Amino acid sequence: MSHTLTQELAEQFARIALRNVRREYPNNLDHALAGAADARTPGDLHPVFYGSYDWHSCVHNYWLLSYLLRRFPDFAPGADIRILFDSQFVPGKVAKESAYFATPTTRKFKRPYGWAWLLKLAAELSGHHRNPWARNLAPLTDTIVQLLRDFLPLATYPIRVGTHFNTAFSLRMAADYADVAQDRGLGALLLDTARRWYGADADCPAWGEPSLDDFQSSALIEAECMRRLLSADEFLPWFNRFLPHIAEGEPATLFRPATVSDRTDGKIAHLDGLNLSRAWCWRSIALELSLTDPRRSIAEEAADRHLKEGLPHIVGDYAGEHWLATFAVLALDVRA
Repeated sequence: MSHTLTQELAEQFARIALRNVRREYPNNLDHALAGAADARTPGDLHPVFYGSYDWHSCVHNYWLLSYLLRRFPDFAPGADIRILFDSQFVPGKVAKESAYFATPTTRKFKRPYGWAWLLKLAAELSGHHRNPWARNLAPLTDTIVQLLRDFLPLATYPIRVGTHFNTAFSLRMAADYADVAQDRGLGALLLDTARRWYGADADCPAWGEPSLDDFQSSALIEAECMRRLLSADEFLPWFNRFLPHIAEGEPATLFRPATVSDRTDGKIAHLDGLNLSRAWCWRSIALELSLTDPRRSIAEEAADRHLKEGLPHIVGDYAGEHWLATFAVLALDVRA
């Protein structure tokens, strides 16, 4: 399988995502009930993002479709994507999605991972200038932006796990939205929070990686977050302190792809995502390093090893298939 995003791969991934976003069951419904009236189906609760096994995966599958459509506007699945978006990104459905966040029981729904992906989707949809999709999604986008603005000043500590709760990932993805929306206030809040949480980190051992539940590297996603938010002049000294032994191949665990023992187990299948998300981070970091920096080729080689391990397993059991293509595209199309 190619380590670049070809149109053939894009068509394969788009067809996977088109199946997933319209598949309501099985569904892992993250939903608190305040009373009997709250016992409702995924499609009733979330008329836009009801598929792909869970809300956050559905959101980032929509991002995947939007990204691939913009990247390959004439590819074969394009017509189906446009029809889907025209039927889903409409005011009535978006209003219901936005209203879901208005109750006390949903204050932390999908925080921070789903919030980050919703903002990433909003940023991507804005690239389709001739369509109303981003404008129609705006009420939900504004809701998530405000939730993030309220939450970050209260978040005294970062969350450094390799799962959905990782806060570095959320800052990194939200930064794309802040830039596209030209929201300088949000951008400043993200940068200040990153410095507060991670600015003093040094000599990261990465000793907890990987765990059996990881789909992100807590070390590498922190580095990618700081690469995205800091200027090059600030990032490189920080990176030198944070992972000072990259040239010696340490911490060794960051260079070894994870072994996946059972792809029918949704948690163990996370490790396929870990290989893909590590590849994304390694490739992004490599581009920040000069051509004469020996760490650049080391990072690129690590990315290739992880891609080689992760890419063959995008399709297979639904435990991984409902989300892995998204992280494959992040890794494959870093330069774009």
